[in-house]
Amino acid sequence: MGIMDAFNDEVGKINNGTGKYKVMQVVLREKFVGKGSKNFKEIEDLCNEQWALGYRLHTFAQSTAGSTGLGGGDRTVCNLVFERID
Repeated sequence: MGIMDAFNDEVGKINNGTGKYKVMQVVLREKFVGKGSKNFKEIEDLCNEQWALGYRLHTFAQSTAGSTGLGGGDRTVCNLVFERID
């Protein structure tokens, strides 16, 4: 498997490979009422799950993308890179 095979460009999908690194993506959805994200805890849960599997968070990057769908608004895309703890 080449280095680029470890990346996953499908939103919300998880790379369950067994390599030294895992790259995962979470799209934060805005709450319908109020401020903040309704699935922010998903990032915490994902980090804890990966820790239990022997990975630590190596890199976290986020970007904002506009949305033209129902309700419009922006969405935040979070990319997480986990590194195996050996």
